[in-house]
Amino acid sequence: MATIHNPILTGFNPDPSICRAGEDYYIAVSTFEWFPGVGIYHSKDLKNWRLVSRPLNRISQLNMIGNPDSGGIWAPALSYSDGKFWLIYTDVKVTEGQWKDCHNYLVTCDSIDGEWSEPIHINSSGFDPSLFHDEDGRKYFVNMLWDHRVGHHNFYGIVMQEYCVENQKLIGPSKIIFKGTDIKLTEAPHLYKINGYYYLLTAEGGTKYDHQATIARSKDLWGPYEVHPENPLITSFLSPRNPLQKAGHASMVQTHTDEWFLVHLTGRPLPKDNQPLLDPRGYCPLGRETAIQRLEWRDDWPYVIGGNQPSLEIEGPKIEEVVWERDYEEIDDFNSKELNLHFQSLRIPLDKSIASLKDNPGHLRLYGKESLTSKFTQSFIARRWQHFNFVAETKVAFQPESFQQSAGLVNYYNTQNWTTLTITWNEEKGRILDITTCDNFTFDQPLNGKEIGIPNYVDYVYLRVEVQTNRYEYSYSFNGDDWIKIPIPFESYKLSDDYIHGGGFFTGAFVGMHCQDTSGMNKHADFDYFKYSY
Repeated sequence: MATIHNPILTGFNPDPSICRAGEDYYIAVSTFEWFPGVGIYHSKDLKNWRLVSRPLNRISQLNMIGNPDSGGIWAPALSYSDGKFWLIYTDVKVTEGQWKDCHNYLVTCDSIDGEWSEPIHINSSGFDPSLFHDEDGRKYFVNMLWDHRVGHHNFYGIVMQEYCVENQKLIGPSKIIFKGTDIKLTEAPHLYKINGYYYLLTAEGGTKYDHQATIARSKDLWGPYEVHPENPLITSFLSPRNPLQKAGHASMVQTHTDEWFLVHLTGRPLPKDNQPLLDPRGYCPLGRETAIQRLEWRDDWPYVIGGNQPSLEIEGPKIEEVVWERDYEEIDDFNSKELNLHFQSLRIPLDKSIASLKDNPGHLRLYGKESLTSKFTQSFIARRWQHFNFVAETKVAFQPESFQQSAGLVNYYNTQNWTTLTITWNEEKGRILDITTCDNFTFDQPLNGKEIGIPNYVDYVYLRVEVQTNRYEYSYSFNGDDWIKIPIPFESYKLSDDYIHGGGFFTGAFVGMHCQDTSGMNKHADFDYFKYSY
């Protein structure tokens, strides 16, 4: 059997929900404000995974225009029953203040990579919902219940109600089946029926370094639920030197070889060299990732083998290893009819008036829209940072006529934290290369009078970023061979959940291509390729 190395899904792949269909395994992860919504990965052996679906790919299924940073898709729950896949998801519209305005939906599909159904609205009482398929064919919907009342703890408990497939709505009474433990912040419920017990797996402690997975059981679906005698099931809180931190928000699966595994959220902090210690355990620019642990059963309770903290390596299942071809090419030359699934946009799909692979064949054409601070219509295509060390590169043709027009390479966390190397224009030099930064909504242009003039004979400009663990730097070339590094280093930790002021942010660093035209003239830029190598 193979050895599995953690994490299994690197870079911004949080809140894993795993399910099995025959001898195939699938994990669904959160995507927050990034569109299309939800990432679904496929494996035959629990070790090798490939991205196969982004099911919420129509605005009728998911319209996040105006959604806040780290709003949108929270904690999707994927299951397989009655010969089809069921996906439950939350669209979070408000994240600040006393309320979490959020709406919970159900979509289904006969095949994982097919066209998923139009959404059915289930409820809006809280987030992190999931659907439990009981042995008698009945289905039950669970979610955490949000309490906005002043002086009350916001996490009121896990609420359950029966779901009627025929009428496509919740029926019967709703009941709080679990109030959680003293750790509080009880969320992310998943129900299982195993050996006569109902097991309720939840996340507690928040999704930072004190995160954990809590499990409880009952002979009765409606409770009461008793907590695991050695709870938590998994956490990194008591293991500050473990390279896999933030362990929690988990999901269980039984393999077709009758073995049990737990997938869970985790984060890998950067080395602490030259970092201000705003958080004692460091910063995770790759975001919250997905890891896997082997489970064993004792006295009808699951235990993580090796103890209730995550392991970097585990023994895989008794399944022959199946290695996929890479699900993305190192260099995307934009000759396909559709963008690779690893590319995403912000909040909404980019229709042909914003992004096109046809208007200049062999190129991704982006029509300039709103700024990188906009929560509405950005012309921005990006992919996750998945490695601590990598190079991203693109080649772009752009002819700005105003300082309000720019296009180039972006490293991005959210609307308030990003850096960009762009082609733009000024009155003295005409076309120039410039750098703009946004650091917790403080703006700078560090070249400050030393902007780089672009020769008139140059049609395409090559742009590159080299990420080396704690730092990254931009380079440019006018011919693709001779590269000039811009000697302004940027700190990787500033593109992490752990750095962002105010907290409550849950994504990770992205790198991609952006075109901005705040004049409203829709000036376009043509990107000839995008390279991501590590």
